[in-house]
Amino acid sequence: MSYFTIRKEASFNFEEKKSVFIGSISRIYSEDEARQFINKIKSSNKEARHNVYAYCIGKNKGIQRYSDDGEPQGTGGIPVLEVIKKKDITDVVIVVTRYFGGILLGAGGLVRAYSKASSGAVDESGIIEKVNGFEVQILIEYDLLGKFQYLCSENSWYMENIEYSDKVKIEILAVSEIVKEIQDKVLDLSSGKAEISISDEKSFFSSEGRLFLSI
Repeated sequence: MSYFTIRKEASFNFEEKKSVFIGSISRIYSEDEARQFINKIKSSNKEARHNVYAYCIGKNKGIQRYSDDGEPQGTGGIPVLEVIKKKDITDVVIVVTRYFGGILLGAGGLVRAYSKASSGAVDESGIIEKVNGFEVQILIEYDLLGKFQYLCSENSWYMENIEYSDKVKIEILAVSEIVKEIQDKVLDLSSGKAEISISDEKSFFSSEGRLFLSI
């Protein structure tokens, strides 16, 4: 099962009727990590009137929390959480800090401002897909390397690591759905002589068809 999360920690700020809004976003995997980030933002903005937040955790988005932090009910945390839902992301926490400028924005104005700060933070961070996959280690003879490289190019397989010893050892990171295809084509290319080992299933980040263990 694949899902989407954010690429990196980021922030976005703007001014609305003399109030300054700062949206801060981070990838997290537990409520403890969410609280740590929230506390870090609060500590960095002690003079701010409000630090509204929302977070969502888990592949199935099973944990969802929010806080208006003193703003009128429904005008802060819920708009932030709604942005997370609309962007279809999880394992994420967003804190929107407000430095009050003395002019009341009204309920509608607050909802729009907190939504804008949250959406801007997501855009600054970027969205990336998480997928299940495997590390595939392939051992071939030197005379097959050129043909193997062509095979990888044809199928958009990325050779993440190549080691040269008595044979050539190549690592490919592959989504679960294509592992058997890789096995079959490599064995066909090598007339069954290639040695293939496959790791346990892992979670990867996917960007433009390439997998990464961490980003």
